[in-house]
Amino acid sequence: MNAKNVLLRFKLHHVLFWLLLGAAWFYLRYQDYSTIQKALQVTIVKVLDLTIMIYIANYLLIPKLLYRKKFVLFAILVLSMIVLSSGWKMYLIGRLLHNPALYHWTDQLKARIYDNVLPHIFLVIAGMAFKLLLDYNRMQSRLLQVAKEKAETELNFLKAQINPHFLFNSLNAVYFLIDKNNNDAREALHKFSDMLRYQLYGARDNKVSIENELQYLQDYIGLQKLRNENCSIRLDVSPGLPSFTIEPLLLLPFVENSFKHLSHYADGRPNQVVVALDRQNGEMEFCVSNTTEGRSNEEPGGIGLANVRRRLELLYPKKHHLDISQEEGWFRVCLKVKIASQ
Repeated sequence: MNAKNVLLRFKLHHVLFWLLLGAAWFYLRYQDYSTIQKALQVTIVKVLDLTIMIYIANYLLIPKLLYRKKFVLFAILVLSMIVLSSGWKMYLIGRLLHNPALYHWTDQLKARIYDNVLPHIFLVIAGMAFKLLLDYNRMQSRLLQVAKEKAETELNFLKAQINPHFLFNSLNAVYFLIDKNNNDAREALHKFSDMLRYQLYGARDNKVSIENELQYLQDYIGLQKLRNENCSIRLDVSPGLPSFTIEPLLLLPFVENSFKHLSHYADGRPNQVVVALDRQNGEMEFCVSNTTEGRSNEEPGGIGLANVRRRLELLYPKKHHLDISQEEGWFRVCLKVKIASQ
């Protein structure tokens, strides 16, 4: 790990900034106090006071209020914080310098506001502006990355795409060539045709309904039931699941992974896959569990869960939680995503 990564990971650049600011503050003002010790104490109080205000504003008030468009409450709390912090600072400095006049706000109220509250307002606004600028740049970078990956995906898809009309006509021809008594083969081909149609046409939009995504999963699970005779497959969907939209083909990799690494017990123990979907309190929960024989559920190459993690980070930044666990012969993946109100 290089020095830059160490700085960013442990926020050491923040510490360095405040130390430099404190040193500059001390150097410019130490001659205003009777002793070096008092100058140092006052400097620590002022820097600590400003640090607390800026971090509360940047990491609590901005994400929780400003970004959620609660502008009036945001402004009231910022102003209240500055006034209270100014009073706290002047009280401590008055005690340190043994000067009660500093924390008697009734004396020279205008001067107290001018010397303490107004500078704090400008400094906190400057700190918030820097935070907003960084967040805007990160958002633009993320949007560019998403657009780039989407363009690359579409290009790769177009390169590999077979004329869909020819493919569907061919599938229909094969379907009618299959003996009518071979229901399993006909059903498999029918499900495959539906899945292909969804991938080519249904998944083109940025968002798809959960009903369409579920139907796609059911078709895939139906094919797997035909392939895995010695396997118990269960799909549990919460009764009365409200309709919502998600990114297309978001859930399939987890189900694919469970079948890819499913156990193959031959001693009578059941091979099982359980898929569960629920939505509560504005959050979708999608869990896939499968019996396993202890092999790793990640292999070199292929899509893999690592790429799924990357896609989630791009599509649902700070709005998802992916938990992967393996214990007592079961491998489990549980995804929680915050769903926007419809």
